[in-house]
Amino acid sequence: MTWFLAKGLLRDRSRSLFPMIVVVAGVMLTVFFQSWVQGENYELIRSSAAFQTGHVKVTTRAYAEKADELPNDLAIEVVSGLLAELRTEFPQLAWTPRIRFGGLLDVPDSLGETRTQGPVVGLAVDLLSATSPELKLLNIKEAMVRGRLPERPGELIVSDDLATKLGIEPGALVTLFSSTMYGATATANFTMAGTIRFGITALDKGAIIADVADVQAALEMDDAAGEVIGLFRSGEFDGRAADKVAAQFNARYAGSDDKYAPKMATLPEQGGLGQVLQLHGFSLGIVVSVFLFAMSLVLWNAGLMGSLRRYGEFGVRLAIGERKAHLYRSLVAESAIVGAVGSALGTAIGLGAAYWLQAHGIDAGAMMKGSTMMYSQVLRPHVSAACYYVGFIPGLGATVIGAMISGATVFRRQTATLIKELEQ
Repeated sequence: MTWFLAKGLLRDRSRSLFPMIVVVAGVMLTVFFQSWVQGENYELIRSSAAFQTGHVKVTTRAYAEKADELPNDLAIEVVSGLLAELRTEFPQLAWTPRIRFGGLLDVPDSLGETRTQGPVVGLAVDLLSATSPELKLLNIKEAMVRGRLPERPGELIVSDDLATKLGIEPGALVTLFSSTMYGATATANFTMAGTIRFGITALDKGAIIADVADVQAALEMDDAAGEVIGLFRSGEFDGRAADKVAAQFNARYAGSDDKYAPKMATLPEQGGLGQVLQLHGFSLGIVVSVFLFAMSLVLWNAGLMGSLRRYGEFGVRLAIGERKAHLYRSLVAESAIVGAVGSALGTAIGLGAAYWLQAHGIDAGAMMKGSTMMYSQVLRPHVSAACYYVGFIPGLGATVIGAMISGATVFRRQTATLIKELEQ
């Protein structure tokens, strides 16, 4: 029966061509928007986890309340003990300490006097340890522009834009002015090993990255760190697993009133990221719903026009004994065939466009100059498993719904008037 209906559609293009074009266009756009929203989510999670939040993050309770102020006076003390505990209890995550700090980077002249200086946002990570996940996590090797990675204590890397602004080259001596854990002025001399560009506006403006041991010494933070981040070894964020780990850890300190007690937060609980991810999911639902409604409306009208054109055919089929219910089901089956084929073609075209853009990306740096979000300037879709089937929801749904509505005219067809109509 299915093959019989398919041959009928192939021989009579007026019954399938326009609905097919509508389905292909709608499904293609649905699949592309799905991959685009997934790309935004993927990049937001990846960048935020790598540079800011981790998949989970441990700080003191007081630090968490003022995290935007970089309050290193509220940092975790005896961080080595906490790291040992976390690595033992939660081996499915990679744990690493970090210190965030602000300050001035001073560039001296040949006489040791200030030649130029600029404000910086610093990130102290484990750069020199052979087992550190930071080089891979931050993608530092690939992001290097000039010079090399730090190889010994006392070296740091500077964002390429800042280095250009300050007029310094790899090998230059610089002085960092900041504040210690106890509020005193801190100064430390470093050698700039190289420059870096992440493609993230918030970092490329004026970031420096140094080894955590050097910054601990400079800021009088012996065996202390502002935060400890954890990342799943698979590299992918797992919301349920993260919630479970955080709940298990926080339960240990639930009865403590100590503001310096450690507290673990998951990625969506930091910086409003949970609301942003929910908004992306909601926007995707709206896109699918709009295409489903619009395509159903267009295909409903197309079905009504086709029913008028096939009015005589319906009468003849009813006159030779075909039941109305069977005729109605055959119309719905025809639409399902059109929807399935159109959805497959639309999905293929949409995936092709998404894969091409995923490989090449769109440089949106000009639009993101003032952005403070940890978000790459190169926008890319991300093809996930959902992209392979999401187009079939509006593709099949719209065609079947449209056929069910327009096909209801079959039940109003009266065979008693057939001879009179044929005579006319």
